[in-house]
This record gives sequence, structure tokens and C-alpha cells, in this order.
Amino acid sequence: MSEKNSTYHIPVLRDACVEGLAINPDGVYVDVTFGGGGHSRAIFEKLSSKGTLYAVDQDKDALRNVWEAPNFHFIQSNFSFIQNQLKLRGVSQVDGILADLGVSSHQFDEGLRGFSIRNEGALDMRMNASANLNAADLLSNSDEEELTSIFRKYGEIKNARRLSYEIVKFRQSNPLKTTQELISFLGDFAPKFKENRYYAQVFQAIRIEVNQEIKALEDLLRQSENLIAPGGRLVVLSYHSLEDRLVKNFIKKGNLEGELEKDFFGNPLKSFTEINRKPIVPNEQEQAENTRSRSAKLRIGERND
Repeated sequence: MSEKNSTYHIPVLRDACVEGLAINPDGVYVDVTFGGGGHSRAIFEKLSSKGTLYAVDQDKDALRNVWEAPNFHFIQSNFSFIQNQLKLRGVSQVDGILADLGVSSHQFDEGLRGFSIRNEGALDMRMNASANLNAADLLSNSDEEELTSIFRKYGEIKNARRLSYEIVKFRQSNPLKTTQELISFLGDFAPKFKENRYYAQVFQAIRIEVNQEIKALEDLLRQSENLIAPGGRLVVLSYHSLEDRLVKNFIKKGNLEGELEKDFFGNPLKSFTEINRKPIVPNEQEQAENTRSRSAKLRIGERND
């Protein structure tokens, strides 16, 4: 197995993720966010010839990082369909699922994809390049209320209503089509000395909506209850509070809303037991070497019997 395109993406908290899976060498594991393959390679190295790894990614660019092995299988798909994808391959239960919810370094650095505030490119932001809706479409067709909701919910933008009003007015004669056109437009609304943070928050909000990232995460978490065998592990890396809150609620409380339910005898109704009460975060060295890891939080749950 060769190290393909090692600059594609630096895997965040790689060792902690692999340790969190508590790998059985003969077990079946799924990396639902294959990307550059860094986490997958680390998992695969722990498996015997009887173990199996399924790697999932909706981005066709990730195909360049796959390798050939009888017990390695790549699935090009959104991970929200993971249960059906595995069922098609005769798999009903697995021993562990890993999800790294961050945008890959490759996607940020590939200017044409439109993810980065630093690179010129079309306002695209689709993880799956064949999906119908891109960022330019979203900004052109969403009404003021919809844009306000997106910016508030997914970007925590304080002046979301004013920004949305001005976008709707501006686009009538100047539709926003490129990343730098959007950055230039946002300049009048960004807080002084915090411009880049503001731009990043707006881009994040648009990207989350374009790719329906929160819905996909909710679908994945719900499916993990059925997919992961008793004693198996759910390992999730998140990068902003919306994602982390969902993962935390699901593992700690047994549902996405965070309301712990109990049975007639007072026993908690939840499928997982948290392995780490507080999220694991990268140390100072990793944060210095990989700045994109700074907001990462790792949570681990073990499937109850």
C-alpha cells in the first residue's frame, strides 16, 4: 500500500482516532470521510487479512487516494446513505465508524472548488461536484429570510439580516459568481480587524447549507445505532459548535435534542456510553503544525449491549 498524495490532507488526531476505535484486527470498520486516506491507512494497518475496511467519500477527487487490497473497499457516496450502501454489500453490522467532519486541506487549497476565502474560484463549495445546488445558486435564489436563517444558524453572523438584505438588493444587478467577488462585497459588513474571521463564518454557513452537512450528520448518527455492533465504537471529529453539540447530545443523552429519556425502571434510554467525558483536542504541537486542527473536538462512544 503506497502513500498516495500525502499533501492532500493531514489527518487530525490520527492516533487518538485509531485508539478510540479500539480496533479488533479481524473486525469490520468504516471511515465515512475518506478524503486523503490518512485515517483509513492508520486503521487498515491495524487489521489482519480477515479484517475489512470500507472507506466512503462523495468527492470524486478522493479516488486518487485509494489503494488495492482484498479487504479494502471504496464507496463513492454521501455518508448519509451509509446503511443502504453497506446493505448492498451484504454488511448489516460493523465494529466501528469514524467520521472526520472537517473540509479536507485539498478542498480548501483547490481554488476552483470555491471553499477558501484566500483563493479565487467559482462560488461552488459542493463536496459532490455532481450535486445540483452550488454556492452561487444559493446566493442568487434564496430569499432574504432564508439567507438570514442560514447565516445566523450556520455562521453565527450577528448582522445576518442586514447582510441578507444587501445581498438580495445587490444581486439584482450584480450576481455574485466568484469567491473574491463575495469577499469584496463582504468587506463593508465585516467587523474591523476581524475581517478574515467574518469571511470564514459566511463561507462556512454557505458551505453547510449547500452540502446539507447538518442533516447528513444527523442521518449518520441515527444510522450508527443500527450499524455498530455491541461493544463497537463511534468516533467523531467535529470542527464547530453545531456539529459538536449534536455528537455530544447523541452520545451522552441518546438523541439529537439532548433530552435524556429513561425507561420504566429509571434506566437511561441511550445506545452509546461515552468513553471520554470531555472532548479530546489536538495538543499545541499538532495545532502549530496543522492550523486547521485548532477547532477540532473528538468524541468517542461505545455501543451498549
